[in-house]
Amino acid sequence: MAKQEMGVRPLHDRILVRRMAEEEKTAGGLFIPDTAKEKPQKGEIVAAGKGRITEDGKTLPLEVKIGDKVLFSKYAGTELKLNGEEFLMMREEDILGIFN
Repeated sequence: MAKQEMGVRPLHDRILVRRMAEEEKTAGGLFIPDTAKEKPQKGEIVAAGKGRITEDGKTLPLEVKIGDKVLFSKYAGTELKLNGEEFLMMREEDILGIFN
């Protein structure tokens, strides 16, 4: 989905993330009921700002880009509902890593 279709454009060092679905069963093959599932900490970046503004007015570009699959901290971001889908708006510093 392009950022124009989202209806919101992140500013500065903020990114918009769509959570990725969690596993339905454990490695041992047991199914996890919905009530026991935690919200996933993995997602895909669907929109990104231009970068962080430094004190001297320069823009530092983001290390992440649209399409990256990322791992973020558990309580990161602000939850948004856009076009019937749930997203998280967070700062780049909330991203712990990028999946290869």
